[in-house]
Amino acid sequence: MTDAEIDSAARHLVAARRAGKSGARLPESCRPIELTDAISIQRRVQALLGVAAGGWKCSLPTAERAVSCAPIFAPSIHRDSPFAVVAHGPTAKIEPEIAFVLGHDLPPREAGYNESEVRAAIAETRLVLELLDSRYADAAAVSFAEVLADQVNNQGLFVGPVLGPDIGARLEAFPIAIETNGRALHSREGRHPDGHPLRPLVWLASYLARHEGGLAAGEIVTTGSYAGALEVPLDTPLTVRFGALGEISVAFVAAEFNLS
Repeated sequence: MTDAEIDSAARHLVAARRAGKSGARLPESCRPIELTDAISIQRRVQALLGVAAGGWKCSLPTAERAVSCAPIFAPSIHRDSPFAVVAHGPTAKIEPEIAFVLGHDLPPREAGYNESEVRAAIAETRLVLELLDSRYADAAAVSFAEVLADQVNNQGLFVGPVLGPDIGARLEAFPIAIETNGRALHSREGRHPDGHPLRPLVWLASYLARHEGGLAAGEIVTTGSYAGALEVPLDTPLTVRFGALGEISVAFVAAEFNLS
């Protein structure tokens, strides 16, 4: 894709973000096919919005999805409830996840990083909820390249409590339960889609070291849902339980539009 086509695609997505409304898929004239072009659109969206990356979302690559990552914009990362979100009805869509906060940089280098180096860079492991939203009205009709260009459906991240040390294999699987006022909304036998949340982080650290600016101290990286995407009601106190690891208490309210 040309720079002009990348810019057109990015402006299409930025317009949907600023309106807080899902719209048409990208026009054929600026619709990415190659994943490298989708990544370029991501970066142009970020530049047009004028926001910093406060973290990343990622998953292990597959044969069909050789790259699956996107920056999470700093203004969309929240720690206080209620959390104002872009909603297209009476519910929000969330994914219960485990995220890692970096204690020091993992800068660019050709060799990438191994697991022990990445573990040493982690300052905190936290419970989080990823907020989802597509800028496409018919999200099922778009290609993965278009999804990648749209930050892999990320709307934001709600950051919950820090987990203690020595949690190890307990991060592979645990039950997920969502309740409101003692009433059960969702119950799942949660399992990480890539086996363990550290695995995508190691991949991301090496990918960004070779292709981008690396990872920076203070950034938070989330690596996949333990229960898929779950719809939860707005204006409702929620408790999301991550087995014996802990819980998040939060309420989501509708925002008029998405500033990020």
